[in-house]
Amino acid sequence: MNELKYMSSTVITVHREHLIQLAKKYGTPLYIYDSCKIRKQYIKMKNAFSGVQKLIINYACKANTNLNILKFFQNLGSGLDTVSIQEVELGLKAGFHPKKIIFTPNCVSIQEVKKSVDFGVRINLDNLSILEQFGELYPNYSVGIRINPHIMAGGNSKISVGHIDSKFGISYYQIPHMKRILRNTGLKIEGFHMHTGSDISDIKYFLEGAKILFQTAIDFPNIDYIDFGSGFKVPYKKNDIRTDLIGLSHSITEKFKDFCKNYGNQISLIFEPGKFLVSECGYFLVHVNVIKHTTSTVFAGVDSGFNHFIRPMFYNSYHCIENISNPKGRLRYYTVVGYICESDTFGFNRKIQEIREGDILCIKNAGAYCFSMSSNYNSRYRPAEVLIFHGKDFLIRKRETMQDLMKNIVEIHM
Repeated sequence: MNELKYMSSTVITVHREHLIQLAKKYGTPLYIYDSCKIRKQYIKMKNAFSGVQKLIINYACKANTNLNILKFFQNLGSGLDTVSIQEVELGLKAGFHPKKIIFTPNCVSIQEVKKSVDFGVRINLDNLSILEQFGELYPNYSVGIRINPHIMAGGNSKISVGHIDSKFGISYYQIPHMKRILRNTGLKIEGFHMHTGSDISDIKYFLEGAKILFQTAIDFPNIDYIDFGSGFKVPYKKNDIRTDLIGLSHSITEKFKDFCKNYGNQISLIFEPGKFLVSECGYFLVHVNVIKHTTSTVFAGVDSGFNHFIRPMFYNSYHCIENISNPKGRLRYYTVVGYICESDTFGFNRKIQEIREGDILCIKNAGAYCFSMSSNYNSRYRPAEVLIFHGKDFLIRKRETMQDLMKNIVEIHM
């Protein structure tokens, strides 16, 4: 997509009429991403931490791995946070330099880590077993270490990943064991990484983690970076709380400068936002198939389900739902459900403009962990994706067909 070369542009707001036009043009269900919102969030992050001399923002691509989204971030100057070797390969295809990609896997085999060495990307290891195996294979190599700070943070238990019983990271109580492995293998530490969870609204959890990282890193000479991960909460509805980015930046910047002064070297400060950068850029459009009344509930059944948009069912997350076909309709209560043959709810007992069969509903905050977590459950096709760039719409993923469902099936004769 040569047309998607990055240039500065005026902010484009995605209006209701535009969304309806795109639904008619591409069909539903449909994901739509606004590149201007992505750019705005990226600049907001850069500006918030402008006081840091060596700031690196790595987009956490697991949030949305469409190749064109990755290209857009590469053109913005972002680095890339990856958690699988496939994400590493996508990043390379998108044009990222290997050293601007950090690979932070969890519970992968040593074979996958070896592949990342072949690709030349930076590596964060998060368990002692793989660290020791890696050191035996690659003595004198430099790696990063993901620390588990034993902090319970995040919007819910499923997205809290820094507590004492989490599978992520090397416990900071295991630092002596880690040092022994380093002595035995000759491995060198180039940085320390931490990520405690997602949807963190209280900045005290970031500051608690920062204190642990600084205390740990000060004992290791010649590190190049400290990586705070991310987890910033974004708003999902009107007047919703969000992470106080400015308050956080003031505190972190001051403490980071003090650390660099005490450390005697100006190192890089890395953040790895995903949801913060792309959640609000996304819109998910669905058609209403049927209005169904029961003794106590009015259901609006749509042409999608948790196979396309799993967050409400998986995380019990709230996503604003609007009837863009009938914006002035009388407000009524609906439970918006999908067409999957299980309990499949997008929103329970929501106050929405009157919904009629054939209407188009817009589900917001659909840019992060939505398409990337989709599936073919019930043998349903995954939807198309569209990127709005400079006011123009570009199809960046085709809607699947039966051929896509069948392409890897090996049929045997019986």
